[in-house]
Amino acid sequence: MITCHLRYVLDPSKLTEFEHYGKVWIPLVKKFGGIHHGYLLPSEGASNIALASFSFPSLAAYEQYRIQSMSDTECQAAFKYAEDTRCFLSYERTFFRPVFE
Repeated sequence: MITCHLRYVLDPSKLTEFEHYGKVWIPLVKKFGGIHHGYLLPSEGASNIALASFSFPSLAAYEQYRIQSMSDTECQAAFKYAEDTRCFLSYERTFFRPVFE
């Protein structure tokens, strides 16, 4: 299993837009076989950082999701929403191997 961890730098004035963006992506990741672990939005402390994590059975499965998302109409609409609203300024993606009990 591989977990993709995202760290977003937000526009704090667009938290509502970013929350909508996150809610759109959760079912899209599931649609392509992933497990979404949710988004973490600012509460106390830094007002411009958000986090998200989701897992796929393997890095190959994640790569397949990335390829398929490029031609999926719902994913394209989500990409366009982020571009139109500029609800985040940048993001970085890191991959982890989770350890359970």
